[in-house]
Amino acid sequence: MKKRCIQLFFACSALWVCNLGFGQKGNTASMSGNPIFEGWYADPEGVVFGEEYWIYPTFSDDYDKQLHFDAFSSRDLIEWKKHENILDTTKITWLRQALWAPSIIEKDKKYYLFFGGNDIQRPGRSSYDPNNDINHYGGIGVAVADSPGGPFEDYLGKPLISDFYNDAQPIDQFVFKDVDGTHYFFYGGWSHCNLGKLNDDFTGFVPWEDGSIFREITPEGYVEGPFMFLRKNIYYFMWSEGNWTDGSYRVVYAMANKATGPYKRIGTVLQSDESVATGAGHHSVINVPGTDEWIMVYHRRPIPNEDRDHRVTCLDVMEFNEDGTIKPVKITFEGVEKRTIGDK
Repeated sequence: MKKRCIQLFFACSALWVCNLGFGQKGNTASMSGNPIFEGWYADPEGVVFGEEYWIYPTFSDDYDKQLHFDAFSSRDLIEWKKHENILDTTKITWLRQALWAPSIIEKDKKYYLFFGGNDIQRPGRSSYDPNNDINHYGGIGVAVADSPGGPFEDYLGKPLISDFYNDAQPIDQFVFKDVDGTHYFFYGGWSHCNLGKLNDDFTGFVPWEDGSIFREITPEGYVEGPFMFLRKNIYYFMWSEGNWTDGSYRVVYAMANKATGPYKRIGTVLQSDESVATGAGHHSVINVPGTDEWIMVYHRRPIPNEDRDHRVTCLDVMEFNEDGTIKPVKITFEGVEKRTIGDK
């Protein structure tokens, strides 16, 4: 009996120590670790609102199960708070499945969440089934909320874009606010990228000088996932190439002196590393406010990979050469260092 009591004492002590360690980890960790939060999430858009970092990803699952968005916020890139179900298909009357690749921007104290829905197809492609109408209508929608954590409500009651301009599937949108206040709208799948200019209330688009709504700007190798940021008066346009279902997926980039380009492919900046993970792509970029520190926000496939949709969200450092070109990003298990907005 005495021996069993001693064993029980040591077992409880060990459990207490372990729990204490896990409890303290969140307060003492100096690196984010990768993936940065639990769950299968892809296509992450990272953004800063006030003194918080936010990430809006796709819930990575079968198309008919991709019916909602979660968001994640952090004050230091280490501890992430999950905001569940900020938008789902019950709030969007025209949306039935494949809710993915969100993009968000704040304007006039409102938060506008753009997204792709239904995996819209069109006649003439092998993926179009005339006897199954679930993806005959859809495209890019927009929802609005009073706070970055929602809840979001349908803004238009219909897709913002539901047609196939320049043969671009209406998915994978990104909104970029230029220094003059213009809101440029990049989007497109099926290896075509379009550029438009949102009107003032985000209900439609301002035509280009020739009267067209969208201008095709597809660079060499483009597949999907456009993203743009501005650094030291250089516009960086980035996109994903390869196949999203395997290790060929990667991020490449171009540089220009204005948001409208033209853009010429420079090279790969993010790709698989067989010693860490594969399929690194569909990314965004965060600038730590007040610094020249830049962070790549992206998804990748863990090794071993369990499923077509087994993708997780990660952070790694992105650095530049003296001429402004981007150094290849090293994907890691460690992630990035703790960075609290406003700290010196």
